[in-house]
Amino acid sequence: MEVTLLNHTPLWVCSNAIRTCWQSFDKGDNGGEIDLALIDRVGNQLKHASTLEHLFYNFYIKGISRACLQELARHRIASLSVKSTRYTLKELKNESEFKPNDFENASRYIVLTSNEFVDNASINALENLRQILNQNTSLDIAKYCLPESYKTELSWSINARSLQNFLSLRSSKSALWEIRNLANLIYQSLPQEHKFIYQDLISA
Repeated sequence: MEVTLLNHTPLWVCSNAIRTCWQSFDKGDNGGEIDLALIDRVGNQLKHASTLEHLFYNFYIKGISRACLQELARHRIASLSVKSTRYTLKELKNESEFKPNDFENASRYIVLTSNEFVDNASINALENLRQILNQNTSLDIAKYCLPESYKTELSWSINARSLQNFLSLRSSKSALWEIRNLANLIYQSLPQEHKFIYQDLISA
């Protein structure tokens, strides 16, 4: 799994939005300590979190399973552009046979769980899919037998308020292990100066 932060809104945009409400621009310091304290007080402590919606983050996420993607898609105030199986599933067609217990080879296409029975079932599904593709079955039909463990990648854009919600839920010990790993990687990829907005939401 890889997470790359592609772009983000500078913090002064958020403090400027907050100061718009009171027309207190003369009290700011162009994104310095005074403005950061304002964001923390208004956005975090006083819970006027709509002001945090002016901050946006654009990520590229690679190597998560389709099972994890389903959970990610439940966070609706975000935009996802996902690798298409309709156009890319043919990548499997010219592969050699996927054999049981060859986890290293299969891990190029599936997320492994460390459960041998589950992972071998995914390998069997991967091999079945490879054979179906070599029968010249259309990708639109073949994708119906994709295992949930099949890897995908996507561009993901989200505002700070929604990201707070995501991190608080998905870094929890009760979250699916894979999306918990994703939440922690997303937090780690944030600019250091932005982390104060989220640090109290990350479960140890």
